[in-house]
Amino acid sequence: MDEREKPSQVPKHLIEYGATVIFKQLEIGDYIPAEGFIVERKRIDDLIRSVFQGRFFDQIKKLSSVHGKVFLVVEGDGNILPRLTKNAKAVEAAVLTAIIYNDNIKLIYTRNSEHTAEVIYYIAKKLQSAREHHKVALPTYHKLRKPKDISPREWQIYILASFPGIGPKLAEKLLDKFGSLREVLNASPYQLTRVEGITEDKANIIRLILDYGSKEETNESLHKYYIDGKG
Repeated sequence: MDEREKPSQVPKHLIEYGATVIFKQLEIGDYIPAEGFIVERKRIDDLIRSVFQGRFFDQIKKLSSVHGKVFLVVEGDGNILPRLTKNAKAVEAAVLTAIIYNDNIKLIYTRNSEHTAEVIYYIAKKLQSAREHHKVALPTYHKLRKPKDISPREWQIYILASFPGIGPKLAEKLLDKFGSLREVLNASPYQLTRVEGITEDKANIIRLILDYGSKEETNESLHKYYIDGKG
């Protein structure tokens, strides 16, 4: 468990369930229930802040970079979300969009810290038992690190590859087509789709992320995009 989770009630409940808890400073995630598996815990209030401060998709990108399975645990009564923010639908849409574009991230909702501990304990027990009996192959993971001592072109590829559904190959195609990162980010969805591999869905989600929170783009747009079946 990441040592920053100490103030929560989750460690206390895990110990009550009989788990052995080891605190470390983890590079990615909050809990490692078994080798190759990560649990990222977000209280609803923290989730709201991370979405509207622009940190959420960056965190999801880091989680999706690991070679393993990730459980995103959203903790709290979902019914209070509309009371915490006027843009509850946009928060829900952001979470669902992130999950849709990242196959190795599974979404779990829990009621409170005790329920979170119960879920983590169950996951750890099942995975570790399966490992002992060789029923599953447990992957390893590594952190996707920011490039160091690289060219501006490689930085451009790194930045573009952080968008949902855009990897290094598509990033290079975009740069080859438009010439610079600025031109890519200024392109319309139609212009983006003229690049092989960029579907209408990918082009729209890029524009939505770039325009999110601007005067031209309302906070409901991401939700509308998802409801329309294009997320």
